[in-house]
Amino acid sequence: MSRSVAIIGGGLAGLAAALRVAEAGDRPIVIETRGKLGGRATSFEDARTGHVLDNCQHVLMGCCTNLIDLYGRLGVDGLVAWHDTTFWANPPLDPDRLTPSWWPAPLHFTGSFLRMRQLDLQDKVAIARAMWRMIRLGRHGRASWSGRDFGAYLRQTRQTPAAIERFWEPVVVSACNVPSASCDASYAMKVFQDGFLQDAWSPCMGISTVPLARLYDPAREAIVQAGGELRESTSAIALNFDGRRITGVTTDEGVVECAAVISSVPPDRLAKLCSDTLRRADARLKELESIPFSPILGVHLFFDHPVMDTPHLVLPGRATQWLFRKSGEQGREHIHAVISGADSWMALDEDEIVRRVLADMAWALPRVRGLDPVAVRAVKEKRATFGCVPGIDRLRPKAVPDPMVGGVPNLFLAGDWIATGWPATMEGAVRSGYTAAAACTGRGGVVPDVPPGRVASLLGLRA
Repeated sequence: MSRSVAIIGGGLAGLAAALRVAEAGDRPIVIETRGKLGGRATSFEDARTGHVLDNCQHVLMGCCTNLIDLYGRLGVDGLVAWHDTTFWANPPLDPDRLTPSWWPAPLHFTGSFLRMRQLDLQDKVAIARAMWRMIRLGRHGRASWSGRDFGAYLRQTRQTPAAIERFWEPVVVSACNVPSASCDASYAMKVFQDGFLQDAWSPCMGISTVPLARLYDPAREAIVQAGGELRESTSAIALNFDGRRITGVTTDEGVVECAAVISSVPPDRLAKLCSDTLRRADARLKELESIPFSPILGVHLFFDHPVMDTPHLVLPGRATQWLFRKSGEQGREHIHAVISGADSWMALDEDEIVRRVLADMAWALPRVRGLDPVAVRAVKEKRATFGCVPGIDRLRPKAVPDPMVGGVPNLFLAGDWIATGWPATMEGAVRSGYTAAAACTGRGGVVPDVPPGRVASLLGLRA
């Protein structure tokens, strides 16, 4: 018989879990506080500008097999534009282009990397040395760096200041949302091993061509067609625990009785749903408040004239790390600037934020100089991701209770912050939802990773 499974949170992890629960024949009941889906990776209608804006720019890569699978299940994969080239600002010259070639991985970036003009020969030799060592370390060697900061690895491989500032830092802070010196080395290495070195498809970048919220519209119909429910604008208040199992979820609209619960809310939110008795009964719930967070700042700017020729642009050495050219309306050009690891920006007002972003844009884009945007909107995500700092793995709980230490058998955890092996990404969120649903229903599971290319595998990057 079909069971009811309560899923707390309608973000990517919760939606991924709900779809898989429905496919397994059970009835998902999604409880979402807000009146929209997507969690932190969604959109909102801005009353000031009249535009539908993404909270922040979210991208996927070719190595994000589970996120790609989710988009395919929702039938929205055609709304993602793929880019095999990344553009790196290098004024006054044209941007450098990093593009994979026909050479087998890990040599596929060799040609375009050697042509990068912002790096001199000494910088390139240092980067190549660090990359070669990462290849030889493989996955097992990467694990040995867990708990140490990536800055130590950069020092050990004798990286130049320019190589760190113009290459390593833009990639690490964008992917892990903390600076290199503060990032757990194993996660930074994963970004380069899986995202740059193993094959030519994995580094391709996918960007939604529509507001993020539109990607989740098909999930509503899929959940309802499966006999499930989507309870938006409904707040979970507490998990009901009888001393052995979860019996339901108390909400502001009453009690949702269920056979199991998948919680996909952030750790601090989950802590508020748990009684002291429940937290003592499940070791995964004991250190929820200890997980650190890191902010992201997204700044939307609208111009009356075109200012950017490339679809996106990395700004090496600048506080603003990325610019994305969005589709404009009524002849306007919409640029979305992104600052990851934005701790020092959180206390600034919008005028100062825009002033700093415009200075970075003027450095990279000559047409911005002396030009004022016709509309702006800064969006602060103060708790955007967990902090990917050394030792974070000790705090990331598993989706299922560990039988060696006990736990609540019908409580499953999801969210990018649980133990997925990934940094805080949309891919990690979807993986967690698939994992929790598989543990709950006994069916499904995560989609396998992209296998390394033959040459990369022979050199050490084995699956």
